[in-house]
Parts: sequence; structure tokens; C-alpha cells
Amino acid sequence: MAQRWPARLWLVRHGESAGNVARDAADAARSDVIDIAERDVDVPLSELGHRQAAALGRWFAEQPHDECPTSVFISPYLRARETVRHIDEEGGLRRGAHCFVDERLREKEFGLLDRLTRSGILKRYPEQAEIRERVGKFYYRPPAGESWTDVILRLRSFADTISLHHSGPESRVLVVAHQVVVLCMRYLIESLDEAGILAIDSAADVANCSVTEYALDGSDLKLVRYNFTAPLEREGAAVTAEPDAPAGPR
Repeated sequence: MAQRWPARLWLVRHGESAGNVARDAADAARSDVIDIAERDVDVPLSELGHRQAAALGRWFAEQPHDECPTSVFISPYLRARETVRHIDEEGGLRRGAHCFVDERLREKEFGLLDRLTRSGILKRYPEQAEIRERVGKFYYRPPAGESWTDVILRLRSFADTISLHHSGPESRVLVVAHQVVVLCMRYLIESLDEAGILAIDSAADVANCSVTEYALDGSDLKLVRYNFTAPLEREGAAVTAEPDAPAGPR
């Protein structure tokens, strides 16, 4: 059987962003709207996010050179690209590693509910809150936005790209993207069902700059670690896990 996966696969959520900080401030103020001027694609890392990304880069740099990423796939969103820049500047990528910005790794699109807090959704669009409650988090698609299953559909195509062009014993792939991308990739790689992935999601948010790592085991990938934050903790970079966008009622 042809090898489908790379020898190693890392899934990393970007460092804390200015949007994460603005969301926390909006929740604390009980505001309906998250106050940030940039488009979501242009939201940068926060000051802490830069430190988190640098700490993660130093951790990757400590790995043996022949175990560092040979290819990097990056969400086009600025916060993900800045995270990779820090990893690269700290020597965390193998020399000559190929970097690809891939729009399939973009953040889940929230459509009508973009920039709204949970209280803002309940106040402005109570009918959407009711629909989400009935349909469930996995299948609910906000107007002009995406459901988790929509994200999974584009990630199936991305997984095929990895299989066709970046598999084999010498290939080690790093993916830097967003919380929902990390979770949906777990859903695909581990053949989870709706209940299984939502149980993982409800247990804890994916931390900023956390590492989810897989190693090849036969023809399949085996989960080595999930939500690994030791590279940040050892350098005193605070661990944060704010959701990227409105979660809506649980």
C-alpha cells in the first residue's frame, strides 16, 4: 500500500491575536460587538502572541535538524503568517523548507454573526441562536458563513494535497492555522464522528501556539500529543485559549 501521510504532521494554532484580546475585552464589558477595525484576515498577533510564536520557534529549533518540518502550510490570515515568520526566524524550520499559503486553511467564516459576542447574537439575532440550538454546533451554518462540515469539506481537499505531494518517510509537514482547522483535521485523520469531535471541543479550547502532533504508524497517523503547550510554559509565555470568533450559545 502506498504511503498516504508524511512521517510527521504538526497542527499548530496561531499565537494570540489582537482579535482574541478584543473579544475578551468585549465579553468583560458585556458589549454586543467585538471592537476591532481590521478585516479578520488582517488581524495581527498581539504582543503576547509574538512572544508565544517565538517560544514555539525555539522549541522546534531544538529538535534534530532531520526531524524539523520540511514543508509548511499556512492559513492566509496575518496572525498565522506572523506565527510562521517567528518560527522561521528562531530556526524552527529545516533549511530549504517549502512554505505554502493555502486558503483552504482559513478561519471558519461567521457571516452575519461576525464580530458579535454571544450576548450580541442573542440580542440581535435570537432566531439564529434558536436555529443553532436545534441544528447543533457541527451542522449550523450562519447566513453567509460556514458550518464545521463546510470547513471539513475544504480540508478533505487539503488532506488529498498532502497525500499526493507531501507523503513519504522524508516528509514532515507543519500546518499553522486556526482552532477549528486543528479540530476538523483531527476529525478527518482519526475518523471521528460528530459526537467524538464535539466532546474534544467541549473539553478545552485549542490553546494559542499549542502543538498537535502525529507520527506515522504503519500506513496511518498516530496521535502523539494534543494541545501541547510546554514550549510556551517553560519560557514564561502565558498560555491563552480564547476562541477565535463568536461561539454562540453552547
